[in-house]
Amino acid sequence: MRSVRVELQRMVSPIHIGFGLLERMPELLARHNLQGELVIISDERVAGLYGERLLTALGAAGRSAHFLRVPEGEGAKSLEQCEVLWRKLISGGFSRSTIILALGGGVVGDLAGFVASTFLRGVRLVQIPTTLLAQVDSSVGGKTGINHPLGKNLIGAFHQPELVCIDPALLATLERRDRLAGLGEVAKYALIRDRALFTLLALNLETLTELAYPELCESIIETSCTIKAAIVSADERERGERVLLNFGHTIGHALEAAGGFSHFRHGEAVIRGMAGAIWLSRRIGRLSRAEAQTALDLLTRLAPPAPPPGLRPADLLAWMARDKKRGPEGQTWILLEGVGKAFITREVAEDLLPPALAFACAGEWRAP
Repeated sequence: MRSVRVELQRMVSPIHIGFGLLERMPELLARHNLQGELVIISDERVAGLYGERLLTALGAAGRSAHFLRVPEGEGAKSLEQCEVLWRKLISGGFSRSTIILALGGGVVGDLAGFVASTFLRGVRLVQIPTTLLAQVDSSVGGKTGINHPLGKNLIGAFHQPELVCIDPALLATLERRDRLAGLGEVAKYALIRDRALFTLLALNLETLTELAYPELCESIIETSCTIKAAIVSADERERGERVLLNFGHTIGHALEAAGGFSHFRHGEAVIRGMAGAIWLSRRIGRLSRAEAQTALDLLTRLAPPAPPPGLRPADLLAWMARDKKRGPEGQTWILLEGVGKAFITREVAEDLLPPALAFACAGEWRAP
């Protein structure tokens, strides 16, 4: 078992990574003194795949859990679904000793985390991510939230998990498309912080997509979590360095919203968003053509789907105007000056945005 720690002033959020950890949940809960009523929140698909296994493991250790199911898909990240869960928790008589276990991908983790942050002004949270994207990114760092008709993740809270339990064996049931989308977030970490990870990913992309080597799979998850843990430990509330983790997300969130939160997987939209950010990095003179093309070649191999027919840059600009990273001084951009080296800037001319968005949506990416 591999372990990483998010070390904050008020708490430590441990992350454990290893094949077979789902069945070891009772041991991990006891190790971290997580005693209390357990409520598992999961979507219908994941509940069918792994719910009984988790309940059986808990039962064998003398612990029971209440199971709450939510619909599958991004649409579940809504105020209406929060109301359903709040009502069930309140009517069920659950108390501040309750521990919510989020069993699922990024949607379930975000939704269950937000419910945990708000129910009785906050109860304890454990993340058990079941998708690659959630294992390398969204389960770590304490961001929770729901969507609004005017934009993605506009309502939420920082609520750190008491424990993150990552079992790569759960990735076996993912479609290839979802694995590639998750590797898009791994590519993000490589591009902003770790050239060695980029090289590893480029050389082993097919092997990683097929989960052929468990040790390699554990290694890239651990490296991604280590990068994020270091950044979050230094800047939990995203007032500085943590903004780097939004590389590709400004355009990516706009693409998700423009596609009705159903056309793209999150990681797919981020892949296209990173391509747009690389184009901007070139146009403002901070990234060489060779480095840009090296990055774009890897993103191309991750095969994000084409945008919805008829999508225009103007449509994306409208969504970006409501981006939560936009302030009085304009939009905050995370750009590259090399593979493994990102920077934060507001110095991007507005007239560069339409061609950058057109590039992000293009069928082929050649560095300008």
